[in-house]
Amino acid sequence: MGFDELRASLARHVRPDEGTVIDGLHIARAERPGPPSPAMSGTVLAVLAQGAKRLAVGDRVHEYHPGSYLVASVDLPVTGHFVGISPERPALGLALVLEPSAVADLLLRAAPGDLPPARAGALPGIAVAGMTADLLDALVRLLRLLDRPRDRAVLAPLVKREILWRLLTGEQGEAVRRLGLADSSLGHVARAVRWVQDHYAEPFRVEELARLAGMSPSAFYRHFQAVTALSPIQFQKRIRLQQARLLLAGRPHDITAVAHRVGYDSPSQFSREYRRRYGVPPSRDAARLRHAGEG
Repeated sequence: MGFDELRASLARHVRPDEGTVIDGLHIARAERPGPPSPAMSGTVLAVLAQGAKRLAVGDRVHEYHPGSYLVASVDLPVTGHFVGISPERPALGLALVLEPSAVADLLLRAAPGDLPPARAGALPGIAVAGMTADLLDALVRLLRLLDRPRDRAVLAPLVKREILWRLLTGEQGEAVRRLGLADSSLGHVARAVRWVQDHYAEPFRVEELARLAGMSPSAFYRHFQAVTALSPIQFQKRIRLQQARLLLAGRPHDITAVAHRVGYDSPSQFSREYRRRYGVPPSRDAARLRHAGEG
């Protein structure tokens, strides 16, 4: 019954901009699988009530569907596409933004023994877990509030806290917990990830990033790769190419300038790496993007 109501609510409230009147809650619908497309994951809980989605993070591929949920505890470059959908049976899903401050607040309020014991070692920044009845019930109640404006302002924050608590005590709770701990290894890597995202066009040395993260170079490299599924240099390259693709949509005839703007000294190297990533040369992809924008 839970997924039936979840599906109906999502179908009723989906908007072209994917936003809702509940802060941090987004609803999406897709009718065709389409080619894999690059994006940033955000720090979110992602749930599908219909259809399935495959998400590639570095060399790892995750798939989630109505029997599972996906948690992204670090904002990472991903490539995703829906599978097994059609106009008659579209994908319907939601994403709920996970706020580190809200996680930290719950951790402070939890009594000793309320949370599973912490695991040592690095954790991936994106993971999939099995849906539980308690989490599904809380998600359904959050969506009901879209139809109840009188209750929304008071109850939505409470239900969102319950959802976060279900995540913290669930299968991927450790990754969510580390999202709220500034001194965790995930927090250290997230700080370095944000630096690369903000300075993607600048060269750097791994030792400098490790120092920023407050870790030894060897420990930093190991944790960074565990979280992002990429080396620091590969991560930077992924960000550069995603930014270049966005720029090319508006400047299709200025490939050399775009290459320099995202940090490439060699246009030929940029073209090689762009083609390796997106399957076509930047000039052809730019024309395709331009045509799609005009359609």
